[in-house]
Amino acid sequence: MTIYIGNLSYQATEDDLRTVFTDYGEVKRVVLPTDRETGRMRGFAFVEMLEDDQEEAAIQALDGAEWMGRAIRVNKAKPRENNRQR
Repeated sequence: MTIYIGNLSYQATEDDLRTVFTDYGEVKRVVLPTDRETGRMRGFAFVEMLEDDQEEAAIQALDGAEWMGRAIRVNKAKPRENNRQR
């Protein structure tokens, strides 16, 4: 399972996220997507943890919490839908 974190501060870094989520277990991976054209953060991230129960604990504790001046949204990531027109 992957955790989606929305409404992130644009100043948040991978290390910041890793530090927060390590309180709930071992973090496998952190992804901070950036805009292709500007290179700026897009205001959301994905975190993968070692165990599902650790991810559930993090979601329960952090969803709606204020972090870096913003109320973040934390939930299970939905599978990506590839519906772009070519």
